[in-house]
Parts: sequence; C-alpha cells; structure tokens
Amino acid sequence: MDHWTEPGAHEVVPGVYRIPLPLPNDGLRAVNVYAIHGGQDLTLVDGGWALAESEQRLKAALSTLDAGLADITRFLVTHMHRDHYTQAVAIRRQFGTRVALGLGERAGLASVRPGERPLTRHLRRLRECGAGPLADRLEALSQTHDFDDMTYYDPPDEWLAAGAEIDLGGRRLTVHPTPGHTQGHVVFADSVAGALFAGDHVLPHITPSIGFEPQPGPLPLRDYLDSLRLVRRLPDMLLLPAHGPAAPSVHERVDQLLDHHGVRLDACAAAVVAGASTAYEAAHRLGWTRRQRPFVDLDPFNQMLAVLETGVHLDLLAAQGRLTTHHEGGVTLYAA
Repeated sequence: MDHWTEPGAHEVVPGVYRIPLPLPNDGLRAVNVYAIHGGQDLTLVDGGWALAESEQRLKAALSTLDAGLADITRFLVTHMHRDHYTQAVAIRRQFGTRVALGLGERAGLASVRPGERPLTRHLRRLRECGAGPLADRLEALSQTHDFDDMTYYDPPDEWLAAGAEIDLGGRRLTVHPTPGHTQGHVVFADSVAGALFAGDHVLPHITPSIGFEPQPGPLPLRDYLDSLRLVRRLPDMLLLPAHGPAAPSVHERVDQLLDHHGVRLDACAAAVVAGASTAYEAAHRLGWTRRQRPFVDLDPFNQMLAVLETGVHLDLLAAQGRLTTHHEGGVTLYAA
C-alpha cells in the first residue's frame, strides 16, 4: 500500500479526493487537502502551505480530476496555521477564489502583525514557562530561519459560525467549532456520506499541539478536551484528517486522545510532586512522541512545542485545583 503522503488525488468517499501536499523541513511531512466535486463547484477543505512546490503538487493532482487552480470555487479552511491557510490566500490573489475560516479565528488573525519578528509571542510564553535558555536559542535561530511567513494572513471572505450549513451542490457540510488546537478551529461534518473533515482536531497517529497560535485562549487544553467530547457526541464517521491516512472511526480515535490527555495530566502532576516547579522543568521529566523520546533529544522547535504543551497541562491542573500557582520574576511556578 502507498504511504499516505504519496502524491495524487485519492478518492476517500465518492466525489471526495484526498490530496497530500508537501511540508518541507517539517516532521509531519505532508498536509491533506480535500477536493470536493459538487455539480459545477470544486471546493477544497484546507489549502496547504503557500510554497511553489505545494502549488505545483496541487496543480498536478487537480489535473487528474480534469481541473485546475482557476476551477476552485472556494476554500473551507479548518484553522489559521500556515500549512492550512496560506496557500488558500495565495491562490485567491491569483484567481479571486473565495476563502472561508472559522469565526473564532478572527482575534488570532487580527493579532498577526506583518512586521513582527517570527515567534515573538511564543518566545515570551517560553520565558513565562521558565525556558529562558531555550527562548534565547530559538531567538538566535529565528535570525536565519523563516519559522513563519506573515505574508499570507489576510482576512477571509467569509467567517463561518457554529452550525452553519454549506451547500456543495447536493452535498451539505455542517460547521462545528472545535477550539483547542487554535481558538477558531472548525471541523466539517458530512452526515450523508458519514465523513468528518477533521483538520488537526483529530489526527490518527499523533496528538495535535494545543494553543500554538499568536493569541491562545486562557485554558486551551480545557477547550480542546471539551471539543473532543463535542465530536464524540456526533454520530461516528469516517475520519478525514489533515495529517495521516483516513481512518474508519472518529469515535475510536477521540477515545484514545481523551485517555492520552488523562494520562498526560497525571504525569504532569507527578512531575511537579517530584520537584519540577516550571513547565520547562516538568517537560524534561516527560517522554515525547510515540517513542517517548527524552526532551533533550528533540530539536529546538519541538522543544518549544513540548514546553508550551506542558504549560497548558499544568495550567489546567491548577484550574482543577490539583496544583497551586504563583509568579516570580515573570515566570509561572507550580506546586502540589
């Protein structure tokens, strides 16, 4: 069987094609966009990262459907991260294609400042997590690495509200807000086909990062867990994720993710009981990725994700009353 990143347009349900697009220098390797044929319309769920290689790959895949970039009627984007949003904006600049995004992304998108240094606010949060040395290292790397290109963060043509119904010429998608990965993340449910376009909310092989955005909510992990439970209350459907192959059951994977975060919360609490007082210190005591790699073996970018991830778990533990918290010198400290 071909790997899920194999180029092309792969039919997952009648009239819906999964198109993997490249993510160079990214451990995720590819992002799935989904092309939906509906009468005269060609709608894409998510857009990919605005890169020449990605655009060429998308052109080639659409050509197998006797279509081109100019035939795309609209983009329905699950969230504002660059590998989902920026190519949709780039194609709109060429062809006037309409772009839709969840209403909850309005604040995050408005906070993007084109002249701002990459990762500025993420580095500030790292310092609050007690990860000053890591923040210094990443700040130095940002001088020579383009962690994020702010060129393609223009507002969408349409903001999608909860419960909105999108008619795609005989196919109807329902918008469900699923904050957590970002504040405005949405999923699209096709109840007739029994398929959920899940974006990064539910992924088959990995757990999505939580709150990695310019302006996260106060308790993004609580939001994420609530969003998982919301999806669990929907009828079970085929999982169409942004990263990884399609999977037969959304419910099965949601249950695994809820269990995972329960275990992770306990592990974070145990790290504090064992003596960690900051998210940075606690992250060193945890295993990372499915292989439980030590924190020191991660590259700096993934160390940042790990620290911020640990921080949102500790913040939820504090909100639940399982930990106490106070601040010293701009650093958040936790205690059992």
